[in-house]
Amino acid sequence: MNPRKNSGGTTGAPARRQGAARRATASGSASERRDHLVQLAAELFARKGFQATTVREIAVEAGILSGSLYHHFDSKESIVDEVLTTFLDDLVGRYRAVLARGGEPREVLAEMVRTGFAALKPHRAAVTVMQNDWNYLRSLPGDRFGYLVKAEEEVERMWIEQIKRGQATGGIRPDVDPKLTYRMIRDTIWVAVRWFRPDGRLDTAAIAEHYIMILFDGLATGERSSHPG
Repeated sequence: MNPRKNSGGTTGAPARRQGAARRATASGSASERRDHLVQLAAELFARKGFQATTVREIAVEAGILSGSLYHHFDSKESIVDEVLTTFLDDLVGRYRAVLARGGEPREVLAEMVRTGFAALKPHRAAVTVMQNDWNYLRSLPGDRFGYLVKAEEEVERMWIEQIKRGQATGGIRPDVDPKLTYRMIRDTIWVAVRWFRPDGRLDTAAIAEHYIMILFDGLATGERSSHPG
């Protein structure tokens, strides 16, 4: 997460970063400049919140005039649209690929856990925006962000179907509520974005394996089931 800019007149890392941003935006193809603006805006949305972030602040971060931003996007909503659709298209596509490969329900669920945690690093800002601004974006007129609910419903169906399949085949205990179980798994993964650090002791793969162990084997000592996947 980017540090805040210096409030005084001294130069430092933030000033160098802004200079780098300005050079990156001024060079390269229009597509590259657009992608760069989306990345900068996503970081601001994650840090300040979508509502509190202004178009001017995005332009300042990119080292351009506010008017220049409108050459690429017609509104702030269009920018966050791209942030969220890029994330959801990638995530849902990866979940679909896991299901297409098939396997025993617990193996599939374990792979879905890995897929969810793996999204935290490349889509950290988008996950944060989803958590912080979901209700506000859904409240905007015109159902512009209705796709958020549709994507969530599709992902929920994927998880619940696998949990129920595991219950039917005897690999998952029958007395757990599939929908509640999915939501607890989902929230565990997404809330991790608040404390996960890419340069920390554990990467997302290691965190996923630890969570899979807890999910299927629990915390209690004694006889344990075989490790899935």
